[in-house]
Amino acid sequence: MKKILVAYWSGTGNTEMMAKQVAKGAEDAGAEVSCKTISETSVDMVKEASALAFGCPAMGAEVLEENEMEPFIAGLSQAELGGKPTGLFGSYDWGDGQWMRDWAERMQGLGAALDGEGIITQLAPSAESLGQCYELGKRLAG
Repeated sequence: MKKILVAYWSGTGNTEMMAKQVAKGAEDAGAEVSCKTISETSVDMVKEASALAFGCPAMGAEVLEENEMEPFIAGLSQAELGGKPTGLFGSYDWGDGQWMRDWAERMQGLGAALDGEGIITQLAPSAESLGQCYELGKRLAG
C-alpha cells in the first residue's frame, strides 16, 4: 500500500480545502494517507512517504508562506525528494501564478517527479479545482 503525505499551510482555509480533497482522492484509491499542516510535518515523514503533495497559497509578492512553508521546503534535498511523485497546489488572490511556477521549478531541481504544473485557484476553490485536487490524490496513489 502506498503511503501518501499531504502537507500544507493555509491562512484562510482555501488551501486546506484543497489538501483535504487530495487526501480523499488518495484514500479512495486505496492509499494510506497522512494529511498534516506543515507545522505538524517532519522531514522523516517526507522520507517515509511513497508520494507527496504540498499545498501553499501565494503570499506577498507571489512567494511561499515565509515562516513555516518556506523554511520547510528550503530544508529538503534530493535525498528526501529524488524521484518521488509530487503534486503541488494552492490558492492566490492576485497575480498570475508565478509563485507556483517558481515552486515547481524549485521542486524539480530537488529531484521531485512533479505531477503537472501544480493546481492553482483564485481565492476559494471552485468545484473544478477541488475535482482536480481529488484526481491528483488518485494519481499519487496509483
